[in-house]
Amino acid sequence: MSVEVLDGATIRDFVEDVQAFNGLVDGRFVTLDVDHDGLLSYSEMMKELMSLRVLETHFGFDVVETSPDEIALIYHSLFLQFDHDRSGYVDKEEFRAETKKMMLAMANGLGVLARSDGLGGRQSP
Repeated sequence: MSVEVLDGATIRDFVEDVQAFNGLVDGRFVTLDVDHDGLLSYSEMMKELMSLRVLETHFGFDVVETSPDEIALIYHSLFLQFDHDRSGYVDKEEFRAETKKMMLAMANGLGVLARSDGLGGRQSP
């Protein structure tokens, strides 16, 4: 059994490796682009947006009751984060840019997962 540690520095290094990052993100874009028109519609991105589990609050279980209208508003807002030009579609550049932004935000939130003193947890700034 192997254990892999994913920390903020690892994510930042990956995002800064333009070839590796674009290869992964472009592959995901192609997978989502069901009609192969080079653009992602809201419906094409919906499955991806739902996989983000933005409403998950407790170890894989949704414990907050959210109305269907609230859920629709959340997913629409997420889609708009990607649709920079408000065209109603997300092109590959928009998808790359927003994915990069999200991954860097996640990396900054992770910080350091292991301390040199062996106590674990996040180091203080």
